[in-house]
Amino acid sequence: MRTTSRTLNLGILAHVDAGKTSLTERLLYAAGVIDEIGSVDAGSTRTDTLELERRRGITIKTAVANFPLGSGTSAVSVNLVDTPGHPDFIAEVERVLGVLDGAVLVVSAVEGVQPQSRVLMRTLKRLGIPTLLFINKADRRGADDGRVLREIERRLAVPVIPMGRIVGGVGTAEARAVPFAPEDTTFTQRLLDALSLRDDTLLGAYVTDARSVTYERLRAALAAQTRAGQVHPVYVGSAITGTGIAELIEGVREFLPAGRGDAEGPLSGRVFKVERGASGEKIAYVRLFSGELGVRERVPVAGREGRVTDLAVFDRGAVERRRSVGAGQIAMLRGLADVRIGDEIGREPDDRPYQHVFAPPSLETVVVPADRADKGALHLALTQLAEQDPLIGLRQDPEGQDLSVSLYGEVQKEVLATTLAEEYGLVVAFRESTPICVERVTGTGAAYEILDHDGNPFLATVGLRVEPGPVGGGVVFRREVELGSLPLGYMRAVEETVHTTLRQGLYGWQVPDCVVTMTHSGFCSIRSTAGAFRGLTPLVLMTALHRAGTVVHEPMHRFRLEFPQDAYAAVSPALARRRALADPPVALGDAYVVEGHVPADQVHGLEAELPELTGGEGVLETAFDHHRPATAARTRRRIDHNPLHREEYLLHAHRRV
Repeated sequence: MRTTSRTLNLGILAHVDAGKTSLTERLLYAAGVIDEIGSVDAGSTRTDTLELERRRGITIKTAVANFPLGSGTSAVSVNLVDTPGHPDFIAEVERVLGVLDGAVLVVSAVEGVQPQSRVLMRTLKRLGIPTLLFINKADRRGADDGRVLREIERRLAVPVIPMGRIVGGVGTAEARAVPFAPEDTTFTQRLLDALSLRDDTLLGAYVTDARSVTYERLRAALAAQTRAGQVHPVYVGSAITGTGIAELIEGVREFLPAGRGDAEGPLSGRVFKVERGASGEKIAYVRLFSGELGVRERVPVAGREGRVTDLAVFDRGAVERRRSVGAGQIAMLRGLADVRIGDEIGREPDDRPYQHVFAPPSLETVVVPADRADKGALHLALTQLAEQDPLIGLRQDPEGQDLSVSLYGEVQKEVLATTLAEEYGLVVAFRESTPICVERVTGTGAAYEILDHDGNPFLATVGLRVEPGPVGGGVVFRREVELGSLPLGYMRAVEETVHTTLRQGLYGWQVPDCVVTMTHSGFCSIRSTAGAFRGLTPLVLMTALHRAGTVVHEPMHRFRLEFPQDAYAAVSPALARRRALADPPVALGDAYVVEGHVPADQVHGLEAELPELTGGEGVLETAFDHHRPATAARTRRRIDHNPLHREEYLLHAHRRV
């Protein structure tokens, strides 16, 4: 007999300081899971468990808490996933999106729609994740739910349906959320107008017999379209006072779909978080899409195999050890020593392929220990942190001189420094952030090396041709040699080495978009090994790449800057100093809006000087957009054994043998 779980994996997403963690606390309190509401300012919230999170009052790591919703046959177990709001930690959000059934996007009634709000909403829409919106902080001075609702409609550019309003003193502790009632003809007409745009049957029924379109039918249509990601109900209230929370909870219950996983289907899950326990063991957070998983079972993990030694689920605000976990649930697994974020448990889910939905980090910095004797300990610490956040992108040159990490922004430096000091006892400093560039192939180049010919010390024949590929197309490997001309293991060795080698091009940067074709192959049936093909491929590939040529491209961010018109004389030269490519200003009331592109390494400096330039009234939003040819020479120190220099590379190869 096939069974289905009734679990809703619900993400809480927001821009920084929108009150997202406070909303999580209020939801847990309203469900009876906690007896007292924690405070972000006091550092007593349930989901901000890191000391650094409590001290800074921001969410840095994803956290999960559970509460029950409803009763009887309609009961749903909600796994509430609290995510970071600061854009520097967008990688944490990305990993969560692939395991959610629905989301609540929180917007502050004071600050309104922020750049991060737009990034998150665009992504939720693109992934088709059913989403409710909650306008929070209606009790705070400066709150204006009407203004923010208009901002949501204009700046988020998605169909929204307001479900209530604030009465009794918006911006004060007396602010009270009142839901729109079925008797409110303005509300029902708004519902009908919005829903009938996407439902011809509903529109036809209204035209034929308006009385047949009852309020219950409208609510059912609203639920269907919300679950399909076509419309987004908007609630308003305050996580601090609790007003509007009951209506939001009812909206979650009615409009967001619980995940229905087949417990008797093939095992399929995904790791979205990895942390280390008190004794240093890895703990993997897994969303199970189908099948069932038990303690002591051996399971396939991304082509490898591991044994689950311990298993726990989230239950009513606590973590409870279980013997097994079913489809639809989130579990914490121990025992998988080699597990990494993004790994598939069992087979990949058919409807949820893993993908990067946000741009990768565009900056990097060198981490320098205060005590040079700590370099080994620093490498170990950064390696463990990279397990928890693969986009740290740890790099070390062969001589072990420099350790560099990738960044989304400068706040990550502060967090990383504090983490290294408090968890590992390491004091570090950072060099100036520099952009992470890429190399694009400009022409076509080919090279080959023949088995047993002079100068080729490897028992292998490899020929490769390199040519440009479409932007965003990645590295494509093709074969012009006959399929049976080379054992499959040797062919795979060449293909895998091609991808590895192209992480560093002629100038040390990744070559992301090109086509590599294998043109020659040969082997000795007695003496050749896959290792010989792995050793020869970098030499051939880099020779071909040198003949094709590459151009270094630097990352560019698209920006939108809104500021008072009288500040234009100060803002314009600042944009020029930052090498921004700006469009002409557009008047928006008494303000100007300027859009354009700016190099990634200039964004932080522009943010820092903007308050002084605009009297504190400038609003800047940026996001990675594209790469352009670098305006200055940019090279990166290699961390391989330099196949561009044959003698150096072969010397290392002989030493290794």
